[in-house]
Formats: sequence, C-alpha cells, structure tokens
Amino acid sequence: MGGVQPPVTAKYVIWAKFDVDGVVEKPDVIGALFGQTEGLFGPELDLRELQKTGRIGRIEIEIESKHDHTTGTIIIPSSLDRVATAVLAAAIESVDRVGPCNAKITIEKIEDVRETKRRIVIERAKEILRHWTLESTPSVEEILKEVGEAIKVAEVVSYGPEKLPAGPDIDSSDSIVVVEGRADVINLLKCGIRNVIAVEGAKIPEAIIKLSREKEVTAFLDGDRGGDLILKELLQVAKVDYVARAPPGREVEDLTPKEVLKALRERVPVEQLREERGRRPPKEAVRKIAVPKEIKQFVEELRGTLEAVILDSDFNVLHRVPVSELAETLGGVEEAYAVVFDGVITQRIVDIAGEKGVRYIVADRIAEIARRPVDIKLCTFSDVA
Repeated sequence: MGGVQPPVTAKYVIWAKFDVDGVVEKPDVIGALFGQTEGLFGPELDLRELQKTGRIGRIEIEIESKHDHTTGTIIIPSSLDRVATAVLAAAIESVDRVGPCNAKITIEKIEDVRETKRRIVIERAKEILRHWTLESTPSVEEILKEVGEAIKVAEVVSYGPEKLPAGPDIDSSDSIVVVEGRADVINLLKCGIRNVIAVEGAKIPEAIIKLSREKEVTAFLDGDRGGDLILKELLQVAKVDYVARAPPGREVEDLTPKEVLKALRERVPVEQLREERGRRPPKEAVRKIAVPKEIKQFVEELRGTLEAVILDSDFNVLHRVPVSELAETLGGVEEAYAVVFDGVITQRIVDIAGEKGVRYIVADRIAEIARRPVDIKLCTFSDVA
C-alpha cells in the first residue's frame, strides 16, 4: 500500500479504504470527510481545527475510477493520543456519501509510527551487531598467535659498553633487577621479568652504577657467599633500593618461576637491611670484653669475608658457612659453644644461640637486641680484648 510518508511528528497513521458508487475525484472525497464529520464531537475533534493546529497532518487520497465506480485509500497522520485517534477513525468511517454518490468507508488499520520506527531500529541494530561481531572477533589463528606471543621468552640483549646480558626493557622501565650472571637473566626472562640486567663478575660495571642513579634498583642475588660479596660491593658503589635473595645455598638461575616471584615479593628495603646490621655504640659506651684467644684468632681470619664459624667447647670448627646460612645451620647444631662471623648480630641469631647453649657470639656489628640472655656474651670485633 503506497502513499506519502507521514510527518515525523505523527504518532499514528489512519489507513482507510473507500468505495463510491459513481465517478468522483479527490476534492469530492476530502470535502465529504470534512463536511460529514463536522460538528460530530465539537471543535476538539473537528478535522479542520485539528489540521490548523497541526494535530493531524495532510490528508492523502489515492483514487481510481473504473466502469462508473471509484475506489481508493485515505491516509491521515495523527499526533493525537490513542483514544482521540480511534474516535477520529470511527467518525471517518461514518461518512456514507461522496458528492451525490453513495459511499462506504472502512478503516483498515491504525499504524503506530513509533512501533514501526522501533522495529526498523531493532533490525538495523541487529545488522550493525552482525557486522561488528564479524569484524572484531579474531580468528582461531589470530588467537593462537596472540597467546603464543604472550608466553614467548624475550631474547637476551647486550647492554652498555660492557655488553652486559640484559632484558629488552632495561631502558623503558622505571625500575631494574640486578642479578649476577647471564643464566640468571635468562631465568627471569622466562618468568616474564624483562627489566633485568647482570653484573657478570665481582666488579660492578659502570653501566649498572649509572642506571642506579636513574632508576629504582632491586638486587636479586644468589643465597651464597658469592651473593654476599656482590651485595657488599653493590652497596658501596651503586644506589640500591631493595635486596632480594635466593634461598640459602640456592642460585637465582635454578629457581622456579614461583620461587622467583616469591623472592622478589619478599624483597627488603636497603634501609631495613642497614638497620638490621645495627650501629656501633658511641666510643664512651664501648668496653673491652675478654674472650678466649682462639676466638680472637678467628676474628682476624674472618674479617671482611662475610663468613661464619661455629665452634665447639674445644674451639674446633663444627661448621664454616656464608653468613646468609648461619641461622639455618646454627639451628641444626647441638654442641655449639661459640659463633664468630663477619656480619650483624640480630635478635634471631641470639634467640637460636640461646636455645643451643652458645656462650660467645662475636660479629662485626650488633643490631638492636631486645632480649639478651645473661649467659651469652655478645661482642663486636672491636670489643675483643
């Protein structure tokens, strides 16, 4: 069914068929509509008044005459509410003459323009969604490629004039992880840590010293004497913010991804590490402590080595270990009499020594000790008389 589209302000469209017993033209039909509905329901529903005020649109007539008979369609856009539009449709249907001829008008439908528009919008939305889904959904090959890229291990690069083994994100990252060797770099890259660089030797390279002035630095070192020595050197020449260590006796290159992430998560701020090492007391508070000469001999031997010895009551060496392994080793000794080490006496060491019956603990420095057993002598290297 054709016809002129109603104005966009119309809410409803009345569609009616008419059948006239004779030959008439469009003006005859329109005249009949206006004339025979006039005054039926007062000015509120008068076609002329409604058209003047824009509450109904232009009345469209489609007409055809054949063999002394006229048929056609009436189309009336309406911005009235549902009730008023229905009454208006019934009034139009009451017209029974067009010009001098008998006529019959039948309402075919009242179209809800908004519902039609909603259907059009919904169908268009479906079409847009189909195109969007087809264009944005990756293929299986694309998904596999993306996942593969995520787990691909980055390649080791050479950094700085020393050609240090490093990850590709050293320059772009605000922080770096300093490890000991190339194997450590490779292991951390496998864990997805790309801002890693290796010292490659006991001497700290100038490239790492320079980086430490510009970025946050975490030193991640082996849990052995070598790691102790590199840490000592690092702290002297570079700006280190955090320290992480592999478990005692373990190397960073051998750690599982879970162990690597755990060690880095439990890293210790350098300030805390320095506090644990403690401060020497003022000179006026220092007092000389007499210890057996055998202990004094070990003091001279251990100074600067970051090692520890555990002695029995005859001053025989039960264990000689890196300072980082002292607490764990001491916990498994039953006949310890004295402990001498190039490190810091902490509360943990004192507590373990107290449980094991140790009588002497001699170290480079003493941290803040809240609980001091009366039967253990604590002294520093400089205290030994």
